[in-house]
This record gives sequence, C-alpha cells and structure tokens, in this order.
Amino acid sequence: MPVNDFFSILPALIFALFGCALLLMRFDSSRVYVLFLTFGEVLAGIGLWRQSGFLGLSGFQGAILIDRFGIFLNAICLAAALLSAIGAYRYLESHDEDHPEFYSLILLAQSGMYLMISGTELITVFIGLEITAISFYTLTGFFRTNPRSNEAALKYLLLGAFSSGLLLYGFSILYGLTGSTHYLRITAMLTNRVPNDPLILLAVIPIVLGLLFKVAAAPLHMWAPDAYDGAPTPVTAYLATASKAASLGLLLRLLLGPLHEFRPSWEAVITVAAIASLTIGNIAAITQSSAKRMLAYSSIGHVGYILLGLVAGNQTGIEAILLYLLVYTIMTTGAFLLLAGLSRDGVNDFKGLLYRNPGVALMMIILLVSLAGLPPTAGFMAKYMVFLSLIQARQYWIAVVAALYVAVSLYYYFRIVREMTQKPDDDLRVVTMSTGWRAAVGFSAVLSLALGINPEPILAWARSAIR
Repeated sequence: MPVNDFFSILPALIFALFGCALLLMRFDSSRVYVLFLTFGEVLAGIGLWRQSGFLGLSGFQGAILIDRFGIFLNAICLAAALLSAIGAYRYLESHDEDHPEFYSLILLAQSGMYLMISGTELITVFIGLEITAISFYTLTGFFRTNPRSNEAALKYLLLGAFSSGLLLYGFSILYGLTGSTHYLRITAMLTNRVPNDPLILLAVIPIVLGLLFKVAAAPLHMWAPDAYDGAPTPVTAYLATASKAASLGLLLRLLLGPLHEFRPSWEAVITVAAIASLTIGNIAAITQSSAKRMLAYSSIGHVGYILLGLVAGNQTGIEAILLYLLVYTIMTTGAFLLLAGLSRDGVNDFKGLLYRNPGVALMMIILLVSLAGLPPTAGFMAKYMVFLSLIQARQYWIAVVAALYVAVSLYYYFRIVREMTQKPDDDLRVVTMSTGWRAAVGFSAVLSLALGINPEPILAWARSAIR
C-alpha cells in the first residue's frame, strides 16, 4: 500500500484494528475495555492532528481526501464516541450487558463514519455508510433480552435498508449520467447540464431523501423516536450525535460539491425538511412524558436548525452548520448520558433532584438551557449563527418561524427544570455515578457553558474548516 493511501485512512485503520482486537478480549471488569478504547481514540486523535499538516493529500486515486472539513467532523465523531463509551460502562454493568462487543461496535462505526466524511467517491462513502449503519443496528438491539431494544433495532434495520436503497438508486443514476463515481469527475461531467435537467432531478431527489432519513429529518424521522427510546441510553447518545455529524458531512460534500450548481433541484426539499423538522420535533416533544423520548423528538427539531444553515446557503450558514454540530454533540451527549445515570427517565421522575443531588441537577440545568438556546451557553451561540445566516440571506420569514420554535422548546425543556425544583416525594436514585460518568457529563456541562461565554475558539475552528 502506498504511503499516501495508508496515511489518508490512518484514523479509520486505528478504529478498525482496535475494534477487532476488542472482539478477542474477555476480562472481568469492563473498565479494561474502556481504557483500551480510550487508548485507540487517543491514537486516532493524534492521527487526525498529524493529518492537519498534510491538507489536500488524497489517497486511493482520489477516493479519500484530507482536508480541514473532514478533520473537523471526524473530531466531532471522536468526541461523541469517547464520551458515550466513558459514560456507559457502569450503565452496562447495571444491566449485566458489559461485553467488549459494545465498545468494538463503537469503534467499527467510527471507521465507517471516517469514510463517509473524508470520502470523495460514491462507492467509498456508501461502504462507509453501510459499515456505520450495521454497527448502529447492532448497538440499538444490544440488550438482547429487552423486547423494546429488539423492536427498535428491527424498525431501524427495515427503514434503514429502505433509505440505503434510495440513496444507492440516486448514486446509480448519477453514475449513469457521468460515467464516474469520483466527485471531481462528476462535477466536470455535469457542467454542461442545465440546473432543471429532469435526469439530474431523478438523481438528486433520492440522494437527498436518503441522507435526510439518516439524519432523522422530518418527514423521514419515523424511525428515530422508537430507535432512540428502545436503544441503550449511551447508544442513543452516540447515535443521535455522531451519526448525524457523519451523514451531514456526506450531505454537505455532495450538495456543495458535485450538486452545487443544481441548487434549484434540492433547495425546496431541504427547506421543507427543515421547517417540517422544527414543527414536528418541537410539537411532538411537548406531549412526551418520557424524558428520553422528549429528547429524541427535540433532536429532530435540532436537525431543522442545522438544515436552515444549508437553506441560507452562504458562508455564515455553512459555519453555522459546523458550529451547531459541535455544540449539539456536546450538549446532547451530556443530556442522554445524564439520563443513563438515573434509575428512571420519566419527566416526573426528576422531581426533587435538586434536593437529592444538587451537582447532577446543576449539570442537567446547564445542558437543558444550552439545548433551549439561551445565553450564556453554547447553544445560544449556535442558534444565533443560524439566525444570522438566514437574515444575511434575506430569509426573514424562515428566521421568524425558527425563533418561534425556540419559545416552544423552552416549555418542554423547562418542564424537567420545574420538576427538579419541586420537593421530592421519594428517593431518586443515581445508579451509575462512576468516575467516567461524572467526567463525561461534567465535561459536557462545563464545555456547554464555557463555549457560550467564550465562543471565539470554536467559531475560528469552524471558519477554518470551510476554507
């Protein structure tokens, strides 16, 4: 293997090798698995850092590209995986499911996500997408004796297979039109076609719909609430964040690359999906009595905000997407891991948490305020950038609608805050307060607050990622 090829997929190789090694391990304590995964993540992180010195390098005849955009999104996926794994091991022990396969699947999913994000060739990104999807199907049904987990995995598998078929159909049409699977050659071959070409429309619509399914955007969100609710909660944290980051990375590379000149073919679809996600996600979240299911629906609403950056279509909008993905990953992972640490996840079950465990309650309040988009948290800065991009693009009515849904989200997020401040009726037990859990949730809460107070470092990083 040429050096360039090896170096271009170095982090993915590390993920795959460490994932396979975990399948051969058997220890009495799952801490060994967490430490081994952490070591692999650190090595992969070093690999990503080293790649930042070789920007523009490609491997496998242009199928993989090293650039700031890919490094940024891969760093987000790495953070989500590491936080989810560190916060999961005591949760798995409490359910007698502390097996090395769990951590192996996290790493194998990451290897697929690396190909999705850094790939610049249709077959490569589709292989990465399927590696990721199969890993997540298995993780969703990881609690084999739990009917809800099994049902969630089956629904996810069946609907995921349909979306993969839709995506592959769009890829095949695109290949038929251009005779190539490489992004650069596809771009060159499509230069002579008009924006409203019906054959282009036949390729673009299935591709966009297939990827909107992967990010759980309405009206293709039907799998997400059941999958998020039935999956082990640390898996939900990982699925709701890293999977979205990888799929949106693939979507952005396609829509801002080979399909950029055909914006009239996909702009209306993205706009409808964004508004529908905001509407369905926020309205449905109001009616939920389960905090886990409420966060699942709210994540659909967050996808709507992310897609609005693409609707704006300017540089600020793309910066907003990257910033929102980073902030969303931090606060959503922390919120789901905090649920994993509680013995119950109903909204009413949080009653009296502020009296029983003030530290845990404070972390939850910070994360919920950030999810709602209030200052001085990172969530406020992320939403501000989205609104700014819409105003710059003169999409005033969409900005007003998006702002109104922020008010809606305040209601259901602060239902939990209200319950936490009530006098407790009984003891709310926290069952998985391991050192790793404290570190993961505490890190998420502190970062959500710190990046809201001083957002310049991540704003600068997001700007550099799209140069």
